[in-house]
Amino acid sequence: MTGRRIPSERSSPASSEARLVSKMTGTSKGVSAPEQALVRAVEAISSVVRDKEQVVELVMIGFLARGHVLIEDVPGVGKTTLARALARVVGGSFSRIQLTSDLLPADILGAQVISRESGGLAFREGPVFANVVLADELNRATPRTQSGLLEAMAERSVSVDGTTHKLPEPFLLVATQNPAEHHGVYPIPESQLDRFLLRTAIGYPGDDVERALLIAGRGGELKDPVADLQPQLSADDTAQLIAGVESVTMSEDVAAYLHAIVRETRASRELETGVSTRGVLAFARAARARAILKRRTFVTPDDVRALATHICAHRVVMRGARRISRMEAEGIITGIVESIPVPV
Repeated sequence: MTGRRIPSERSSPASSEARLVSKMTGTSKGVSAPEQALVRAVEAISSVVRDKEQVVELVMIGFLARGHVLIEDVPGVGKTTLARALARVVGGSFSRIQLTSDLLPADILGAQVISRESGGLAFREGPVFANVVLADELNRATPRTQSGLLEAMAERSVSVDGTTHKLPEPFLLVATQNPAEHHGVYPIPESQLDRFLLRTAIGYPGDDVERALLIAGRGGELKDPVADLQPQLSADDTAQLIAGVESVTMSEDVAAYLHAIVRETRASRELETGVSTRGVLAFARAARARAILKRRTFVTPDDVRALATHICAHRVVMRGARRISRMEAEGIITGIVESIPVPV
């Protein structure tokens, strides 16, 4: 299994708005071709993951920011469909890993095997070698197997028998866990949670959407909705959009606002541990990616407010090291955000 490798681009430090415009359009007028393709990609995913525009945007933000996404929700609400649809519209490869307690790191990362052609050892890639990887029920894997994904998430590479193998670019890991499961699971450690750019949930579809699915199914199996999706982003589009994230500007006022939210998580009497420095940088990167998604060259306070709970809630620890639910953690972060004046 091999993924599509997209060449990376780095932006120069001068004149970010002009640089973003010139890199993505060559002109200061109109909407760029990559931006138009991005809009089509989001619309295509939303056509199969219906009534979930915010979740679609969050996963696309994770993709553009070169981060990873944790989806915490019950089975059967469309997590696999969402990940497959993303892989299809970006023209990338997709892999699904069903995590279980007997799964070993080599089953995910790959291993040295005897080559039939040469008779020597050759590396056989594991299912993690794809552009979009769905790690389903991550908390059912043992800590050893969970940690095997850490290097892939952080370094975008895999080391086997002293040899490093680069993962395809772009690379996005979408992990899921069922919050209702408490038996036979291994809680994801804080060190690994911090590797996820953001956490979200899909939730049940709206009544109208669910009734439409019932009518369309007519009592039988529904047609695979992802099968008809076409790639919307070329390799060059993706490379330019990802590079463009680094070119998005953030004013001192907005940066101070973002930092005030993070600082308050560290000062909160309810929390033992606040957002880490890695989390601060992830917050800023996600805000810049959201600006790209909204076709802007600068971050606004709305970007910060929209992402705060998704970026911060899974990174905080309650006093007494008590594990808290996603909803409880998001409630604490929401309270912090509401207590801080918004820059004008």
